[in-house]
Amino acid sequence: MRLPSLSTLFLSFLSLGLTAFGGPAMVAYIREMAVTRRKWLEEERFKEGVALCQTIPGATVMQTAAYVGLSVRGIPGALASFVGFGLPAFLLMLTLSLLYAKYHSVPKIVSLFSGLQVVVVAIVANATYSFGKSTFKDYRDVLIAVGAVVLFQVGVSPFVVIAGAALAGMILLRRGSAVFASIPERYSFKPSLALLFILCAGLLVLYLIDIRLFGLAALMMKIDIFAFGGGFASVPLMLHEIVNVRGWMDNKTLMDGIALGQVTPGPIIITSTFVGFLLYGLSGAIIATMAVFTPSFLIVIAITPFFDRLRTSEYFIGATKGILASFVGLLFFVTIKFAFAVSWDLIRVVLVCLAFAALIKKMDILYVVVITAVISAVVF
Repeated sequence: MRLPSLSTLFLSFLSLGLTAFGGPAMVAYIREMAVTRRKWLEEERFKEGVALCQTIPGATVMQTAAYVGLSVRGIPGALASFVGFGLPAFLLMLTLSLLYAKYHSVPKIVSLFSGLQVVVVAIVANATYSFGKSTFKDYRDVLIAVGAVVLFQVGVSPFVVIAGAALAGMILLRRGSAVFASIPERYSFKPSLALLFILCAGLLVLYLIDIRLFGLAALMMKIDIFAFGGGFASVPLMLHEIVNVRGWMDNKTLMDGIALGQVTPGPIIITSTFVGFLLYGLSGAIIATMAVFTPSFLIVIAITPFFDRLRTSEYFIGATKGILASFVGLLFFVTIKFAFAVSWDLIRVVLVCLAFAALIKKMDILYVVVITAVISAVVF
């Protein structure tokens, strides 16, 4: 088997990224390209990579792209695949953010986003339902989720809630005795340490150049590190930090950004581009986007060589289950919060019910958003 060049990896994932609507569903398309058509990886190794990407924080589909590149061409391959897959989403979101900043106060655009905010409620509600359906196994999972809602409601930081859920999961959801991971003898931390050094150096330079951009980067990296379970896990974290803590924008503006994130290819976490642009223009968009994807990219590279050993740890499994259960609670809270931000009337109630039903029936989320946008532009 001839290994692909870096340019081939980049262009292959760029072409996939242009049509990467549907979030985690794109994993199947990556598999079709990398395993079936190009034969870069064997089926079993690809499945192991998907299991890894579903376990660690960050957007699963972006990490899967990085894993394929890492497996066939090392760290340069991971970077080529990762950037190629995410670039179309960034460029389109950047364009939409620019248009939003310029025209969002136009009456017709206001009407359009008024309807799209209803869709965001349906989207987050569906994410809550989907998370809960796959996460809740018994009453202990439900208890952790309810505890997360209560703690978030009384003002506890979601980052503290997630840490507490991990601890609760280690106690309540593990089975048997712990088997801690050991690192393969041949594995070297040098590449990961080198990347970490570059990241720290870049943050230091950013801190010296512009403290505001440094703060934005630090926040987005923090969100990515705690976003277990995929891109939707970032939504409650963004709501808390961007709206509640820092007051950079209100609920409705963030909901507009999430809606735009659903009409662009790639994961919902691309909303970071929207946030960065509205705060600090082009430089903010670039910094926010790079920061929100960097930690999970580094985690893929650092953990891949010994993931098989790590996932045998009962404590690790329990902590992951606890974190995912807490996100069901956090997403439920966000659904309620976003619902209160909408000015409800009969038409909006009907729209949210239809959108939610369509998503439950697995209708493509892009179609749901576009159809609702058209209805909103005509009706409101």
